[in-house]
Amino acid sequence: MTEKQAVSTSTPVQNFRVDPSDHTPPYLQLRARVIEAIRSGQLVPGQKLPTVRALADTAGLAVNTVAHAYRSLDEDGFVEGRGRAGTFVTLSASGDEQARRAALDFAERIARLDLNEDQVVLLVRDALRALNPNADD
Repeated sequence: MTEKQAVSTSTPVQNFRVDPSDHTPPYLQLRARVIEAIRSGQLVPGQKLPTVRALADTAGLAVNTVAHAYRSLDEDGFVEGRGRAGTFVTLSASGDEQARRAALDFAERIARLDLNEDQVVLLVRDALRALNPNADD
């Protein structure tokens, strides 16, 4: 199997194509697609991304464009480059680590109250509305 074939089955970003009607630079379009895939669970922590060269080839982009997107994602903590081993989704990529820790603490505390999920969601919505009463629903 060639590297290009391996890429086509390994991640959801291999199908990335630049939207020519979008005036956003291609590296930012790619960056947004990777973040979207992480947040939706299509890319999971620890998952290896295609190599810069392989993704550039399949997406029809310049190698430097893909490298720029990967560097930007690395700087913001979504991925980490591990030299020759490749680029991987970080363990904390799907959200801010402090928010994740706060959510876990909340879940542990709320579990002791024996509430169902619907009740918890309503409580959280009410609390968020109380913090920002002028926000639209």
